[in-house]
Amino acid sequence: MSTSIEIGVFDKVEDAIDAAYEAQQILMRDYTTEDRDRFIEAIKKAFLEIIEPETIAEFNETGYGRLDQKIVKNIGTISETENTSSLGAQIMSSSKGLTVEYYAPYGLCGALTPVTNGLVTIASNTMTMLAAGNSIIFNCHPAAKLAGAKAVALVNKAITEAGGPANIATMPRDPDKTTLDAIMDSEKVALIIGTGSEEMVKIIMGCKKKVIAAGPGNPPTIIDETADIAKAVQWLTFAVPFENNMLCITEKEIFVLEKVYDAFIAAMLEKGVRLLSAEEAEKVTATALLPLEGGKYAANKKFVGKDANVILEAAGVEKSDYDLQMALIEVAADHPYVLTEQMMPIIPVVKCATFEEAVEGAVRAENNCRHSAAVWTNDWKHANDFGRRIQTSIFVQNGATIAATGLGGTGNGSATVATYTGEGVTTAKTFTRIRRFAMGDGGGYIV
Repeated sequence: MSTSIEIGVFDKVEDAIDAAYEAQQILMRDYTTEDRDRFIEAIKKAFLEIIEPETIAEFNETGYGRLDQKIVKNIGTISETENTSSLGAQIMSSSKGLTVEYYAPYGLCGALTPVTNGLVTIASNTMTMLAAGNSIIFNCHPAAKLAGAKAVALVNKAITEAGGPANIATMPRDPDKTTLDAIMDSEKVALIIGTGSEEMVKIIMGCKKKVIAAGPGNPPTIIDETADIAKAVQWLTFAVPFENNMLCITEKEIFVLEKVYDAFIAAMLEKGVRLLSAEEAEKVTATALLPLEGGKYAANKKFVGKDANVILEAAGVEKSDYDLQMALIEVAADHPYVLTEQMMPIIPVVKCATFEEAVEGAVRAENNCRHSAAVWTNDWKHANDFGRRIQTSIFVQNGATIAATGLGGTGNGSATVATYTGEGVTTAKTFTRIRRFAMGDGGGYIV
């Protein structure tokens, strides 16, 4: 059972389910949307007060990413999470009467959190669920369960101190496959949300419930001969190595037209990016990727989210004498590093003779994940043609893929980009069901 210190953390998964289910009933019975907004602001305040030490603790537990950038990411994601204002209502009116469609809660939602972004996913997803009127039970990644427990406890502490119900967010103390099965099988859980690998998506899609799944991504970017090279390099050297390329939305491979290839490489080197030799690239590939059956590869989890110098040293390559943020390898479009979601700051770059060749390579690399892609071009036809071919949930012209979340573009961020099931960048509205109220016989129509 949860303690007074760890509100929402339970030894038995069944207790965690029951508590969160009851909390959602209380939330919708006794509290208003204004109350929910007040609880969300309390959560933000509580997390932002402790974000630095807790991010350090999470980083020490998992070892993923770059600490300074993880702190910036966590602050930004928590600060920008929306409240109930995104829900609204759809009104239909005629002389026959008035009809209103409301965005209503599902109830209790079950969620998997990734080891790469556990703390911020719990904070953001809880606020989003709370805005929608749901409660949530997390099945944290076992390697980040300590950070998860702290986050769940802090969420509940903030809500209860603001006058709300306890256990809006819960979790089993020791999450594993068994606790996940219990959550997916429970009749009290109405919706399953997952963030992680393709294997994870397959598991949760097997349950007989509504599923919102953020699967893997291998986002490509194309740079054509009309692109502003300086601006492309400026954004790519900021976005791609951020958190050591762990963010699923971030570019993982770059296709460059040969007319501007040399200028692009030169501009990258000026920014402190290192270009590895063919021999060094081969060593890194052999170290950072693991061969699978059927000629496919997977990222070596030992190096996911690690610094570039750490990967180089492990591969037997002399590391840089400075804090190397990003390294490039020059490869062909069918190279394993191009076709694999590696989530490391070692980025493959492919020289292409034509734009059509770049598009073919990018579409193949993206592998129908339908996650994110970008193109740097001032040729609108190139942008249109690539956008139609790639069919990703996020598609950006003349910006890094993160432009769609509001950084260098217009949009909102989210801890869950649901690509596999098609919802895209999620908001509170994503986790609701539509209920329709109608007044017949001309009721409500006053015109």
